[in-house]
Amino acid sequence: MAEIIQKDGTWTFDGDALRLTPGREKNVSLLRNTLGELTVPLGALAGISFEQGKKAGRLRLRLRDGADPLLQATGGKLAEPNDPYQLTVESDRYGVAEYIVDEIRDALLLDQVPADPVDGYLLPGPSVPLSVSAGDGTASFDGERVRLEWNWKTEDSKSAAGARSLALSDLATVEWHPAVGLENGYLRFTVRGAETQAPPKYDPNSVELWGFRKDPLMALVAAAVQARLPHPTASPEAVPVKEQPAAIAPEADHDALLRRLRELGELHKEGVLTDEEFALAKQAVLKRM
Repeated sequence: MAEIIQKDGTWTFDGDALRLTPGREKNVSLLRNTLGELTVPLGALAGISFEQGKKAGRLRLRLRDGADPLLQATGGKLAEPNDPYQLTVESDRYGVAEYIVDEIRDALLLDQVPADPVDGYLLPGPSVPLSVSAGDGTASFDGERVRLEWNWKTEDSKSAAGARSLALSDLATVEWHPAVGLENGYLRFTVRGAETQAPPKYDPNSVELWGFRKDPLMALVAAAVQARLPHPTASPEAVPVKEQPAAIAPEADHDALLRRLRELGELHKEGVLTDEEFALAKQAVLKRM
């Protein structure tokens, strides 16, 4: 096991996963403290780096695209203090940081973990229920519905319609964007069939953010919703199982799936498929059976 303990947090690697625990210092961001401890499976990692500085260095994790709903919902726009995949390292711990980097890189090589995108989330996202007040409203999510409530700072035409309740099944996308310079940020939900280009200030499905302390917490709401939406790589044209044509006899379909399982096993044995790729493909076939 490899471990580095800093004021900014603690990273512990056991060979299969990396556990990220935020520090308890006052300078640790509200988002990281609220998010709490994260367990990142080795298969979700694309790489790790360490950058030395005169007074402090920085460990950075790189996750595979599509592995984490938080990164997916925020589009890589989390500032360094709020990014749970970075750790500030004091100069007297540079050797430990380099050891952590070597251990993780060796494990990635030994397990032959690919760096390409994944087709399913490998991290669960923030737990629910979750409620955050920031900007011109409050966003709450219980796992099935998003509720948006407005405050006295909300634009009149937006608040006149009252609180919003959005079913998860009606949502197409969710996006969080921080306030940058003179441009306000937002938490935006796109409802299928009701897409809009209206600014967040007037959009009843958006919370406008002004760059205050609690703004990053809205990213947690976005991530919790994102984790429960179809993965971005899911094909919208895919035919649901219940709508599959009935022309193929069940026995023939079952035999075809068995053949597919044998093919996958051979590809895994020959080293064409990694353990993770084989497990995912096998699970997909078994679900169809």
